[in-house]
Amino acid sequence: MSSGPVNIYEYEVLAQERLPQAEYDFIAGGATDEITLRRTRAVFDAIMLRPRMLVDISQPDLSTTVLGQPIPFPILVDPAGGHGRAHPQAELATVRAAGAMGTVMILSSGSTYTLEDVAQAATGTIWFQQYLYKDQGLTQRMAHRAQEAGYTALCLTLDSTVRAKRERNIRNDYSSPSSPNYAGLEVPEYAWQMSSDAPRGVNTLIDRAATWSYVDWLAAHTPLPLVVKGIMTAEDARLCAAHGVRAIIVSNHGARQLDTTFASIEVLPEVVEAVDGQCEVYLDGGIRRGTDVLKALALGARAVLIGRPLFWGLAADGEAGVRAVLQMLRDELEMAMGMCGRPTIASIDRSLLGTVSPLLSVLQQPPGLQIPSL
Repeated sequence: MSSGPVNIYEYEVLAQERLPQAEYDFIAGGATDEITLRRTRAVFDAIMLRPRMLVDISQPDLSTTVLGQPIPFPILVDPAGGHGRAHPQAELATVRAAGAMGTVMILSSGSTYTLEDVAQAATGTIWFQQYLYKDQGLTQRMAHRAQEAGYTALCLTLDSTVRAKRERNIRNDYSSPSSPNYAGLEVPEYAWQMSSDAPRGVNTLIDRAATWSYVDWLAAHTPLPLVVKGIMTAEDARLCAAHGVRAIIVSNHGARQLDTTFASIEVLPEVVEAVDGQCEVYLDGGIRRGTDVLKALALGARAVLIGRPLFWGLAADGEAGVRAVLQMLRDELEMAMGMCGRPTIASIDRSLLGTVSPLLSVLQQPPGLQIPSL
């Protein structure tokens, strides 16, 4: 018998057993009624795969590139903040695991350790996530720190300008200290209380008046390529392309900001179509199986990112747990590609997928028969 978890869901169960309830709720929870959180998995589960046989799959190749950087499989580490919630080694453990697996880690500016400390522990490619701050000097300083430390791209999170209402955190009266990346700045602790200005924290620094001209300004003041996170519409995707963004992360912030949005996988095709190859397109939100990765790639994503599963792996076994989570998803992806007759990433396309039962086109649905569809 296996001595450890055999899938991501079992890692989550193990993490829930080990983490304080308030910490688990902070990581697992979503905004308000968590409708989008539930919808995300329902949509993934409703997308069906169409396997193909007698294709030469003897030499599977999962490798691809992101911003020109070769990676052995198309799964990146999302910029989730505060890995210390799950393990004392926090981002140091995560970045070592990502490096061991050969993939890219995007470090959150809300990290438990400083961006410089994490960079020193890194053995692979690292990108840095930050916001567009009210103080443009702070924006430029953070970008410069990242460049000096060895980060090779900047990831701008755009969907955090408005403070979310996360009711699990309110019920738990949850709070956590700000990141050491903001040492010396007037940044209050994150506080989840029933008041008009909660939660506080780094939100107080973000520029709510920012527009696309701010992105142009930053692009002119850093040599690092810009990746934009939080795009959910074709309209914004086209603006990304028009303003020189190199890559887009289709994301609804893990359903943690605005409830009753579409799942990110639902809007992925319109974003891919809108940019028409002018930007690379990645996706996060709800990836729990290798088949989820395959579905995202079939709908046009170049790569996917994982967030919550990192915390489950950290809580279970630190660096080794994160490495195991990445390996598990990679192996499941290889298996699914083989069963679908797709030996390479380039061979994956939409013909793999279906959302409506084929029976609907050949049968008149009798009363009482319900055929699942998206």
